[in-house]
Amino acid sequence: MTALDRHPWQDPTLSLPERVEALLKEMTLEEKVGQLGSRWASNDILAAEDPDTTAEAAPTDPGVAGTHNVAPLQDVLAASSAITFEQAIEWGLGHLTRVFGTRPVTAAEGAAEVIRMQRAVVAQSRLGIPAIVHEECLTGFTTFGATVYPAAIAWGATFDPDLIERMAGAIGGDMRAVGVHQGLSPVLDVVRDYRWGRVEETIGEDPYLVAMLGAAYVRGLENAGVIATLKHFAGYSASRGARNHGPVPMGRRELMDMILPTFETAIAEGGARSVMNSYSDVDGVPAAADSWLLTELLREEWGFTGTVVSDYWAIPFLASQHLVAADNAEAGAQALSAGIDVELPDTIGYGSHLVGLVASGDLPESLIDRAARRLLLQKAQLGLLDNDWTPEGSIVNPTVDFDSADNRALAREVAERSVILLDAGEVLPLLGDGREAPRTLAVVGWGASDPRTFMGCYSFPNHVLPRHPELGMGIDAPSLVDALREELPDTKIVYERGCDVRGTDRSGFAAAVAAAQEADLCVAVVGDRAGMFGQGTSGEGCDAEDLRLPGVQEDLVAAVAATGTPVVVVVVSGRPYALEDVHQRTAALIQAFMPGEEGAGAISRIVSGRVQPGGKLPVQIPRREGGQPGTYLQPPLGADSHGISNLDPTPLFPFGYGASYTTFEVGELRISDTEIPTDGEFSVSVRVRNTGSRAGDEVVQLYLHDVLAQVTRPVRQLAGFVRVRLQPGECKDVRFRVHADRTAFTGRDLRRIVEPGDLEVFVGTSSTDLPCQGGVRLTGPTRVVGHDRKLVTPVEVESPEADGGRADSDVGRQRGTDGG
Repeated sequence: MTALDRHPWQDPTLSLPERVEALLKEMTLEEKVGQLGSRWASNDILAAEDPDTTAEAAPTDPGVAGTHNVAPLQDVLAASSAITFEQAIEWGLGHLTRVFGTRPVTAAEGAAEVIRMQRAVVAQSRLGIPAIVHEECLTGFTTFGATVYPAAIAWGATFDPDLIERMAGAIGGDMRAVGVHQGLSPVLDVVRDYRWGRVEETIGEDPYLVAMLGAAYVRGLENAGVIATLKHFAGYSASRGARNHGPVPMGRRELMDMILPTFETAIAEGGARSVMNSYSDVDGVPAAADSWLLTELLREEWGFTGTVVSDYWAIPFLASQHLVAADNAEAGAQALSAGIDVELPDTIGYGSHLVGLVASGDLPESLIDRAARRLLLQKAQLGLLDNDWTPEGSIVNPTVDFDSADNRALAREVAERSVILLDAGEVLPLLGDGREAPRTLAVVGWGASDPRTFMGCYSFPNHVLPRHPELGMGIDAPSLVDALREELPDTKIVYERGCDVRGTDRSGFAAAVAAAQEADLCVAVVGDRAGMFGQGTSGEGCDAEDLRLPGVQEDLVAAVAATGTPVVVVVVSGRPYALEDVHQRTAALIQAFMPGEEGAGAISRIVSGRVQPGGKLPVQIPRREGGQPGTYLQPPLGADSHGISNLDPTPLFPFGYGASYTTFEVGELRISDTEIPTDGEFSVSVRVRNTGSRAGDEVVQLYLHDVLAQVTRPVRQLAGFVRVRLQPGECKDVRFRVHADRTAFTGRDLRRIVEPGDLEVFVGTSSTDLPCQGGVRLTGPTRVVGHDRKLVTPVEVESPEADGGRADSDVGRQRGTDGG
């Protein structure tokens, strides 16, 4: 095409907004509405493969596509199935849904399907506008044969934003190579109740930890050229009774202080370009119809300029589940008015409904223009509106290796840094310090022989491949038994399943007990199997009644422990379980939060001692299964009541805790100023030293407490952290730069303020192990602060021997945390 043939909206001399405005002027109402819809071709694919496949078969299968990996929601499924692909793209199309993530396809097959579908979309569109292709990417690119990285709760356990940014960059690179433009990650929900099934998809229970690692993931994905989608906006994780899709009985203040800062930070510090709404209603208002949330706060206050996409079928849910809309048409009008730009995964509430409402005068066309403008600007940013764009040219590498050696090395690093040693006892590590490997090792527990236990519910092996058992897992992922045999080649290893992940069958106990009796040491693997909507013990729609280990796994541990053989318990789970009784019976305890395809090797190397454990708890480990302790972020009445209540909320292991095979000392607290104005800054410095005989990592953690405030404040709250690598005997100085903005909270009038008064300052290695304590006073007037406030606490790490010379910090490129 020559310059004379070029449409104005393809003119590279114009700015992107100018090109979008030129395009909007050429579009009909129907064409603009077409950009707000999407198509999940799963129904077309399944029908072609098996004409007898129907939505009615869906609820019993944990499997794959639109009719096979959702709850029994036949109303929306039937509406999706009634529309053919050709009908869906009649006026053009905004998004193509999960071309790679619906069924097992190779990179080349998926790329060919993207090209075929994009050709059809472009040919059907009068103006030749291609679609954005989106996929899931929470534990890696959710496609056949792709690396399965640790689940998000394991990212939190690393306390290492730089590592998570590198992981996200690798995921984004693989996606972009095959024509994918947008990833539906990260999940920035803050854990409020451990029983919720989707805890495994979260990063943890502290807003600052979630914000820092979430923003890092966003940077990695966005720098690879893939749009990051923040979810679920907002309040989803705080449902009543921890039930999936449950109502959220949360006030505005808690929402603003505990839930929203993660999203705000990921936009301001990470550069996220998309947000996905929550399914839940907060105080009676569904997020999909909440104009305060999606427009006033997100856009007008925070300045967000990207797109808001609906969670799958969230728009028709306004009619079918929330009962705030009479039908799908009204649901579409409410969602569009509130601020949802694109409907996913299929067009049900938008499309012809919106055209009809505009034609009748019941919906302003300006709302259509508003959403289309945002979506088209994103397409322009991606190059989809350039005159030389072609479906074939959008594929960078159709033969990319989705599970490359580099990917696996990165997955191994994340897994090793995420495994948490809770108690080494007298038996771990098995090797080193004069110890010899056990002659005989008994391994018990269903999860020890199944690599899928290390993978989250949105990993392809757990999300899709149950419908394709003949394909295995599509990747090389050893079981823990196999990994232990490789790690301990001179040890005789005997495996007995003992019991299943759930159910009451104890028939395998006898064999497990016999194996333990004959062994020098026993490793018991317990925990979760991820699934969807009741098909697992963890994952979406797999909520727990209490925090006892599922099934009879705890009884299995008790049975093998009763033999007198020392038992090392490895908990591989998506949520924390109450482990007091388990801990009392066993010789050592390890927690691994679904560490991915390299998880077995990571655990085995930590058990042997070849790898030094350095993970930290992103959630607490409760004591009792029925007490349902809250997270560590409690106001005074939520903490220990000193006998006022007979229920003690003290956890078995606190937030931020993680043991090691070496020892560390944190001391020499120095606070630069004991008094600063409410717009000032102070620094907090400590020296951390490795006092043991092995090299290792320690996570130095800063906590603050507002002594007296106009509303109740947490007894203690994380305000900064850094992971520090130290050789034996080595020490480093850690300095946190704390702006007064970092003490801001939502006051009684719902304005965010920095209030004068006293602050307690704590530094240590967990939320309770805080040997360094001091104070700072804020003086001056109460300040009202907004989105431009300081959201991050910069951290500097120096070697004292280098006269203040900078040493590498494991926070690395995390924006604002390295003094840059």
